[in-house]
Amino acid sequence: MRIIARLDIKGPNLIKGIHFEGLRVIGDPNQYATKYYKQGADELLLIDCVASLYGRNNLLDIIKKASDEIFIPITVGGGIRSIEDAEKLFLSGADKIAINSKAINDPNIINDLAKNFGSQAIVASIQAKKYDDKKWLAYYENGRENSEKEVLEWVKEVEDRGAGEILITSIDREGTRDGFEMELCDQFNSICNIPVIYCGGMNSKNDLINFKEFSECDGIALASILHYNQTDIEEIKSYAKQINLKVRF
Repeated sequence: MRIIARLDIKGPNLIKGIHFEGLRVIGDPNQYATKYYKQGADELLLIDCVASLYGRNNLLDIIKKASDEIFIPITVGGGIRSIEDAEKLFLSGADKIAINSKAINDPNIINDLAKNFGSQAIVASIQAKKYDDKKWLAYYENGRENSEKEVLEWVKEVEDRGAGEILITSIDREGTRDGFEMELCDQFNSICNIPVIYCGGMNSKNDLINFKEFSECDGIALASILHYNQTDIEEIKSYAKQINLKVRF
């Protein structure tokens, strides 16, 4: 299981909110990226959280600087609307791209990206919000817009179209530190044939027990718990080893 540090970025700042709202400035994203790299993060996830609003991704300079100093995979998301947008990010140092809003509005973009760059470089980012018992809808535009797509149906489609990995974020748990949405995790496990990264809600290292007892997991993406120094990646990995949960060292 990969331990991934997630950095949501607005302009030059690392930010964090709850349910994608009430965004607070945390600090310099490059400083935090380096910090998590030194702690032993397996990957970094950098998201331009206002890119779709402005129609462009503004992380090129941040990615270039990070890739000069950090030697783990970097996934970049936000505002990717074309092959050209993706190419700029890859040339700047991104190893993978995460796509959400454009994919929902034009699913063929997933096929085109996978054909041009390979499925291993394409992450389908899905923002899920619960609307009924054990049912979720996919949102986009940083959790502002409802696509009316059933999440589990959308997952099957993005996989069929060539996505090599899925990043699933629970909007209901995002930033709350109320624990992972395990029902959602379990449902994903039952239908997915590609790696899945879960994001949203981790409160403490003890939450890892859920992935040992109730659900399998390819990776978890963490933000608040790291940004606010509730724990660090070294402690998370050490605890995972204690409970015999396989992580990378």
